[in-house]
Amino acid sequence: MIQSLNLSKLISFVSKQISNLFPDCETKESHLDFFIKKAIKRVEYCFSKINIKYFNDGKNIYFNHLNSDQYASFLYYLSNTIWEESKDEKLASKVYYLNKALHAVDIFYEVELPDIFLLTHPVGTVLGRGKYSNYFVAYQRVTVGSNMKSEYPTIGKGVAMYGGSALIGNCVVSNNCLISIGTIVMDTNIPPEMVVFGKYPDIKWKKTKKSVIERYFFN
Repeated sequence: MIQSLNLSKLISFVSKQISNLFPDCETKESHLDFFIKKAIKRVEYCFSKINIKYFNDGKNIYFNHLNSDQYASFLYYLSNTIWEESKDEKLASKVYYLNKALHAVDIFYEVELPDIFLLTHPVGTVLGRGKYSNYFVAYQRVTVGSNMKSEYPTIGKGVAMYGGSALIGNCVVSNNCLISIGTIVMDTNIPPEMVVFGKYPDIKWKKTKKSVIERYFFN
């Protein structure tokens, strides 16, 4: 993978960002070294599957810390890696908070995003504790959240959520579904191969010939 910053510079860069946001002098580069190396491996695998030239031109995989979509994905992976590997709640919280501050994206470090996903200018996006499958796409102001019973959506393989759309509560969204701009789905199951539109309780869908995986990913 071709990186805009080599590993040592990336570790220093992230450490300085955290220290600037949280000047408690507790976060050292040595604290991040192991976790960033793990997170970068996850980034490389994810980006190897994304069919967008800034991520992967078919010959090379790219990670640019100044591409905010890419960096937001990296910071999610980093916060999640810290939590999964060490249960260091304080450090994981700092990286999660850094992602919110930089990108206005809220993906808690305990949320289990899939190995392969794509964030596309995800300003205002909140991804909660749903069950996600590979080839998930989220645009701006997307919400995945719970209902009043603390039930979360289950999202199938190859689901794209477009700007302002939301999946709330006890939903099962099947494979290869496109959730249209502004659509709000709540406590509703969606069959496979559908484009979904409307707002709960007036939700409608129709068959689509489009493939989310073919549009955004190498499969």
